[in-house]
Amino acid sequence: MSDLLFFQAGEPASMIPQILMFVAIGFVFYFFMVRPQQKKQKEQKSFIDAIKKGDNVVTIGGIHGRVVDMTANTVTLEVSRGTAMTFEKSAISLDSTKPAPAAKK
Repeated sequence: MSDLLFFQAGEPASMIPQILMFVAIGFVFYFFMVRPQQKKQKEQKSFIDAIKKGDNVVTIGGIHGRVVDMTANTVTLEVSRGTAMTFEKSAISLDSTKPAPAAKK
């Protein structure tokens, strides 16, 4: 066993394969984790910016309603006849007139 330790310690190790491995892991992490999340955030922001009066939306809490009023940061939804609730724009999750995305198995 001591011969094995001396053998490994005696040869100079090249750092290039280790550096290339870390760079490859960085690229994989970026393309499979960071990039899709940035794309999703960009789509959500453009959706929120495109909301207008009369749109049917769903909040992140699951409340369905129709947009009746908007300000710079808030949206007022009519959740039932005569009942309106005000939410932050960031609380709007999706357009309820479009079909929900299919769940991946």
